[in-house]
Amino acid sequence: MRELSLIGIGTGNPDHLTAEAARAINAADLILLPRKGADKVDLADLRREILARVLVNPAAQVVEFDLPQRDAAHPDYRAGVEGWHDAIALAWARTADVPGADHVALLVWGDPSLYDSSLRIAARLPGPPRVRVIPGITAVQALAAAHAMPLNAIGAPFMVTTGRRLRDDGFPPGCDTCVVMLDGTCSFRSLPPAGLSIWWGAYLGMEAQILDHGPLAEAGPRILNARAAARARHGWIMDIYLLRRA
Repeated sequence: MRELSLIGIGTGNPDHLTAEAARAINAADLILLPRKGADKVDLADLRREILARVLVNPAAQVVEFDLPQRDAAHPDYRAGVEGWHDAIALAWARTADVPGADHVALLVWGDPSLYDSSLRIAARLPGPPRVRVIPGITAVQALAAAHAMPLNAIGAPFMVTTGRRLRDDGFPPGCDTCVVMLDGTCSFRSLPPAGLSIWWGAYLGMEAQILDHGPLAEAGPRILNARAAARARHGWIMDIYLLRRA
């Protein structure tokens, strides 16, 4: 592998794919398609649909592989993530060990720059290869578009954080708006709801998209119920939300 293209594909709508991303897909010798288990087959199917739409290079190979799973019970979160990234890099290298596969591509959910570890994993590859990034629509952008709202107040900052940090550290100081990603436990429940509003979305960009918003005290319980029902129905969920102080 001499070159690796990390191609942002957006949050679930094949129409999110840019013309630049389509060109990068067709320039690759080999396209790696990760499988994340039976409960997340929708994610692999979306990548297959994108390739069916735009891949016209007959010389390009598509190889699927099973993505290693992170040990969520590891006592040291950082060490557990580092070991997981090592395992993924090894899976990439082994799967890409195909004669003539000098230029390899990976379709990355959202964008490689935001709460995605593809760039850190790529740095662990032998060589390492030259890395090219093709940007994609992030879940943050998709959430704001779905609710037809600006992310920031006039001249004001906002913060993007994780559910774990919100739960451990509370609402971020120094701003009135925060976007929360990677929250599997609905950490907004740990906040005093007075004066807070929430804008939530799940499966953004997909046919299964769900939205809700309102004062946290009122919308929070609705979101908990909708999230649990959706996860039971689909077997997985990807969601994000914005919190704003009055």
